[in-house]
Amino acid sequence: MKLNGIFTAFATPFDFAGNLYKAKVFHNIQKLDAVALAGHTVCGSTGETPLLGVDERIQLMEWVREASSEGKTLIAGVGTDGVRETVKLANRAAEIGYHFALALSPFYYKVQMHRPDTQALYFRSVADQSKIPVLIYNIPQVTGYHLPPETVAELSHHPNIAGMKDSSGNLEKLRETLALVKPGFQVLTGSGSTFWDAFEMGGSGAILGIANAIPYACVTVWEAFRTRQNLAGRDWQDRIAVPAKLIGTKHGIPGLKHAMDLNGYYGGPPRLPFMPPSPEARDEIEEAFRELRS
Repeated sequence: MKLNGIFTAFATPFDFAGNLYKAKVFHNIQKLDAVALAGHTVCGSTGETPLLGVDERIQLMEWVREASSEGKTLIAGVGTDGVRETVKLANRAAEIGYHFALALSPFYYKVQMHRPDTQALYFRSVADQSKIPVLIYNIPQVTGYHLPPETVAELSHHPNIAGMKDSSGNLEKLRETLALVKPGFQVLTGSGSTFWDAFEMGGSGAILGIANAIPYACVTVWEAFRTRQNLAGRDWQDRIAVPAKLIGTKHGIPGLKHAMDLNGYYGGPPRLPFMPPSPEARDEIEEAFRELRS
């Protein structure tokens, strides 16, 4: 399957008691599917996955699969630091109907895991046993480790590793990775402030948290790239860059959820110990998103 276009890094809806909120999962997916998104990534970093239980991750996958329109590509975040549990989640996602398994690079035991050979062993072992193609997830802001381009290139030859999501925002390393991987290996960016640049370098698409709040603007960048309207694409990327950086580096998931509320999606409360944005933060977010409101 091709991984082209814009995918949401789906933000998990909670009610005010902290429970998964089924009605709002359906509300958001159905509203997002009215825009020309390629699909959704569930249980990634934007989904507050470290704060979810395994049963909640599976429940969320089931609801998103049920709510999604026909033809949408679904990616399940399945990463744990252990191969065994990651494979179990990947194969459960396959049973539910997901198309790809996104596996975060292991990181907890830093001395042993922050090594190219350990990383390569992990991804090969997961891919050997997964019933659906695996995507490598590189996000050094979370893991403290940037997967070397040479390691990604080596893994790109595994028949069940289909691609990579790179959320590092490091364009030079992304360029190097794209130059080294085998033809057909699909690299998606997770950076809302630089995804136009990633497309120009050869990236196949983007998995974006910011697409939960402003999906139309994100899709417009992709369509401009696809139809070679470079000036329009760069203009829309510039409009998105400031709010994307504000969310990505300052206000995080609570800020993104406030931006979703502004645009008619359900953001709702983040899960504890996240705190809702302060009044000052809400004002800053509202100003940044003013020209991008639906």
